[in-house]
Amino acid sequence: MQPERSVVVTGGSRGIGRACVETLADAGWHVVVVFRRAADEAEQVVQAVADRGGSASAMQTDVSSEADVRELFRKVRVGHPRLAGVVSNAGVTRDGLTPMMSLATWNTVVETNLTSSFLVARESMKAMRRTGGSLVFMSSVSGLRGQVGQANYAASKGAVNAMTRALAREGAPAGLRVNAVAPGFTDTEMVRRMPRGDLARLVDAVPLRRMAQPREVASLVQFLLGDDASYITGQIISVDGGLTA
Repeated sequence: MQPERSVVVTGGSRGIGRACVETLADAGWHVVVVFRRAADEAEQVVQAVADRGGSASAMQTDVSSEADVRELFRKVRVGHPRLAGVVSNAGVTRDGLTPMMSLATWNTVVETNLTSSFLVARESMKAMRRTGGSLVFMSSVSGLRGQVGQANYAASKGAVNAMTRALAREGAPAGLRVNAVAPGFTDTEMVRRMPRGDLARLVDAVPLRRMAQPREVASLVQFLLGDDASYITGQIISVDGGLTA
C-alpha cells in the first residue's frame, strides 16, 4: 500500500538525517531524501528503505540556494503524496576560536545552518498552509549553552531556536506546528572525527556517560511529526543525556 503522506528530510543521506529517514519510512511515510553532493549515499539510503518495505526517493538540492529550495518543494507537491512533514536537518560545523575565525568561515556556517533553515521553512509553510503539517528543525545543545570554538555554530543554532518559536506562532492559525530538536553529543561521523581525548572528556560531562545514538534522536523527530504531538508547537527539546539539566 502506498503511503498517504510525504515528509522531506534535508541532509538525509547520513548521520541523524539518515536515521530520521529510516525511522519515518518504517512508520509509513514516503520520505524525500534531500542531499547536496553524496548521490551514492542518498541512493543507498533509498535502497535500504526499499529493502525494509518502505517508500523513499532522493532529490539533489543545495538548500542554501533559494531557487533550488523552491524547485524542490514544487517537485514534491507535484510528484509525491500529500506533504505533511519537513525535517530541516542539513548543517555544518567549522570550529575555531573567534579571534582567528575568518568571515568566510562564519558565513559558511550561518548560511548553511540558519539561512537554509529559513528557506526550507518558508517553502514548507507555503506548501502546507492549506492542509496543515509539522516542521522540525535540527538544532543543537550548542544553541542552548556556549561551547568554546563554536561561536558561529552556537549563534546559528540559537537563531534557529528563536526562529522556531516565531514560526510556531505564525503557523498555528493554519494548523502548522513548528518545533526543534536539540541533540547533544551523538554518535555520527562528524562527532567521531574529533580527537579521541577531547571526545572522551566531552562524554564524561554527560550525566548518562555516553553519546546518543542517531535513532534516539530520530524517534523524537518521528513523535513531533505525528498525530500524538498534535498539541506541541514552539518547543526546543533536548536529547542530550542530561547535559543541559
